Order: sequence, then C-alpha cells, then structure tokens
Amino acid sequence: MIHIIAFGEMLAEFMAERIDQRLDEPGSFRGPFPSGAPVIFADQAARQGARVKYIGHLGADAFGDAIHDRLVQAGVDVGCVKRELLPTGTAFVTYASDGSRSFVFNVTASASGRLGRDSIRDDVLQGCQYLHVMGSTLNNDGAIKAVDALLSQAEAFGVKVSFDPNVRVEMLQFEPMAAALRKVFERCHVFLPSETDLEFFYPGLSLEEAIAQCLQRDQLEWVALKLGNGGCRYIDRNQSLHAKPFPVTEVDPTGAGDCFGGTFMAAIAQGFEPQRALHLANAAGALAVTRLGPMEGNSTPDQLNAFLQEDLRNDRQIA
Repeated sequence: MIHIIAFGEMLAEFMAERIDQRLDEPGSFRGPFPSGAPVIFADQAARQGARVKYIGHLGADAFGDAIHDRLVQAGVDVGCVKRELLPTGTAFVTYASDGSRSFVFNVTASASGRLGRDSIRDDVLQGCQYLHVMGSTLNNDGAIKAVDALLSQAEAFGVKVSFDPNVRVEMLQFEPMAAALRKVFERCHVFLPSETDLEFFYPGLSLEEAIAQCLQRDQLEWVALKLGNGGCRYIDRNQSLHAKPFPVTEVDPTGAGDCFGGTFMAAIAQGFEPQRALHLANAAGALAVTRLGPMEGNSTPDQLNAFLQEDLRNDRQIA
C-alpha cells in the first residue's frame, strides 16, 4: 500500500551567493540543487519511512537526472515520473538582508509544464492512503486539470487529501490559481498552512479566528500550523498542541516547511500519535534550515532522534 502520492513541479534550483544580490544583473550562483516544493516533501516523507509515489515531468537532461536520482535514493517510487525532451524546470532565488526571498521560475515552459490530465493514470490513487497537494503546483492550466482529476479519484477511492497551500505572491499573478487553491482547501482532510497562508484564506481574521473557521468544515480533521520562529501547532476539535522552536543557526530557510510537512504526513500515515508527529516534524523543519540548499537538510529518523537527544541534553544542562 502506498502511504502518500505527491505530484507537481520538479526543479533545479540555483541560489545567489551574495545577500541582496539582484536577479536582474550578473552575479554568482550555487547549484543546481534538486528542488520543487512537492519534491522536497516527497523526499523527506520517504526518508521518514513512508511509502511515497511521485507524479511529475523531468527533462531528459543532467538536471533531470540529478532530481530523479535523488528521489530514487530516498526510496520514492518514480514510476509515474515522465522524461521529456523539454528542459527540466529551474528556479533562481536570491535572499535579502531582511530575510525575504525573490524568485525567477521557469516552470510552464519546461518539462514540469507538461503536467496535465494526461499525466494522471485513471487508477493511480487506488489503494493509496493520502494524496498530498502543494499549492505552488497550481500555477498553470495543466496542473489545475491534473489536480481536478486527482481530487475526483481521491473521492472515488476514499483517499484523504493533505494540503499545504504554500501561497506565493509571485505565482498569484496567474489568476486561476486563487480559485484552485480554494477548491483544494474545500476538499482537504489535513491542512498544513503557515500564518501567511491563513491570511490568504481568511483575510482580516486573527489567527485563532481563522483556525476556528477551518474546523467548522466537517471534512477537515486537523490543522498542522507552521509558525516559523514560533515553532508549530496541531489543532483538532478536541485538543491543541504546541511544539517549541529549536535554537538552531539558520543557513537557508528554503524547504523547511516542505520538510515539516513531509515528516508530519509520514508520521501520521504510519500511525504515529499527533504529539509525536508534531514533535518530529518540528525537529525536521529546524534541521532543514541548517544546510544550504532546498533539500540538503532533509533527514532520516536516526538524524532526527540524534538531534532531539542533543536538544534534550542541552535543556538539562541549562536547567
């Protein structure tokens, strides 16, 4: 049985070497790094022991080889990843002094842009436990048709939907994306937003008001809320749990939320209690930011346990 099926953009990422380096002028970049929000999620979920299958498109080039090999190494089933004559998608990112990031993406005109209804086998979700949807994927008409087909299958086969909105302002310039995000939100069982994501769905409401509105929907079972430097929370209709932030030195925040989600969903799919799933996911997100590269900080259970043991020892020394 497949625990989780993920799908979407598969990118080679290049990172500006200098803070405040502009993307409209020459500069030095490091890369390529395997990337794409759902790729990071799938890699981490598989490393945590979940059986994961991926649906997407890669170029028949060296960048595509790097991403393909990385997923295979993690244990992801790539039988539904198609190779194309188009180039592999790319992302260029630069960091500002205030911690913000700017991106230039090539998704639609790349192999990733081939994702569409024809990418989805009619029985691909049969026997699957969770379909994971990443909001950043819904940036073109083909991807929206693909998610519509997958949502129909999820309903037909009794598959639960987990949803990380991953709302990015630069992608909302594609006008159908906002409606697609709301459609997935209405169908999801597990919701993994950030505070910014909640503001998109519930503008003008406080954090607690937005969470209360989420849980008024019968289908939604729980919310796993990413709070950045504030740690994270798990909320359902019976309990609210909080996990404190870990004191780490941040090197690169890219992918931390995807790593959190991959760990949380892998734990839930394997039957872990919410408190344990939240604790592990929180640690995974913290570890992710300590390495340069969007998924170079992804972790195994042994690495997470070692990190948690070290944190516990530090707490005892302080006490």
